[in-house]
Amino acid sequence: MHLFRLDASIIPGTSTSSELAGTAEAAWAAAHPEGTVTRRNLGTDPLPGDAWTHATLGAFTPEDQRSAEQRAAVALGAELAEELRSADAAIIAVPLYNWGVSQHFKTWVDLVIAGAGPTDELLKDKPVVLATSLGGGFAPGTPREGWDHSTPYLERILRDVWGADLTTVRRELTLAQVNPAMESLRGLAAEYHTQALEAADAAGKALVRG
Repeated sequence: MHLFRLDASIIPGTSTSSELAGTAEAAWAAAHPEGTVTRRNLGTDPLPGDAWTHATLGAFTPEDQRSAEQRAAVALGAELAEELRSADAAIIAVPLYNWGVSQHFKTWVDLVIAGAGPTDELLKDKPVVLATSLGGGFAPGTPREGWDHSTPYLERILRDVWGADLTTVRRELTLAQVNPAMESLRGLAAEYHTQALEAADAAGKALVRG
């Protein structure tokens, strides 16, 4: 069995999304001690910001007329797409930054689509865990309801474009412990933390098939 894991936090040492992903991976690994894992960390090893442009233009350029940058970007897109295609299961850990999807994660998505095409269901019926963390509270009735422009996009790409059998694990209020203005929410944040870890463990066990 082969697992693909992607992390997108820029602070891996204290990342809450990576903590959830690690919990899910541990559950998967316990069932697959001989399994292999491909890892990619977009936060610490970001992809070139101009690669998508070169890959897209390269796709419309005859192979023998492509520039060196286009050839490299086309090859990179194919490599990223193959990492998903060859996996039996996946864990995707993406925090919310500035109420949306970070540039370095979006670059990865665009390059995968450039490498595979817009209709290739790379994760068709494969179990996938999306682990996402949010610094504030975005639940119905809160002041920031509707400000999470990340999670719906992530689910759309993973489930609806790439065909994953998707389970989403969310942890909100991650900044409560360090933001004095959120002190009154720290008890609730602790509950959310416990619930998210339990959900990540259950989701990791659900990755186990065969």
